[in-house]
Amino acid sequence: MTDPMPMDGKGPKVPPSYPPRTPPPQKKPVEAPRPEPSTKPVTSSVPLPRPGQARLETRRPRMSIRARRAANWALTGYPWVAGQAVGKVTAAVRGWGYAHPEDDALNKAVRLLVGAAAADEGRRISVHLADQDDMLLIAVLSHTSSQPDETILADLAAVPGTTSCGTDASDDGRRVWVVLSTERPRSRTTPAA
Repeated sequence: MTDPMPMDGKGPKVPPSYPPRTPPPQKKPVEAPRPEPSTKPVTSSVPLPRPGQARLETRRPRMSIRARRAANWALTGYPWVAGQAVGKVTAAVRGWGYAHPEDDALNKAVRLLVGAAAADEGRRISVHLADQDDMLLIAVLSHTSSQPDETILADLAAVPGTTSCGTDASDDGRRVWVVLSTERPRSRTTPAA
């Protein structure tokens, strides 16, 4: 007769009713210290230089848009995405209920901004749109370390409805922006002679 369970000196061999003990997970490796930023911290209390004095170098703060309607899109850094950006910006502006600026002004402003950012030859650009007090802010970041090029400012200032425009470099990369008024343009009347 065969024995159904093998016996040894300690009793019958029975499979355990609990899972085998597993080793604890490995601890995470120690993280290397983070590098110190190469730029100087932002100083808000730096006085403006007098004529003939050198400007102190300060880092521009990161762009932040708070407490207002905003939209943004990340696009590839090619010049042909300007048409895509124009469509997205125009749809958002009309969706917010603004009839002005005209489509031609939005088209020209966005194409100039995207063209300037695409000329920096980065892999991506981001288009940011916000509104406040009947004004629209359109900002485009190139996400490269290119230096600001101010040649575009004259073209942006010529766009109808432009109240302000600018370009600068920050940690986010080069940014170019324009502020457009959403008020209906006033018709010009010529004085009677």
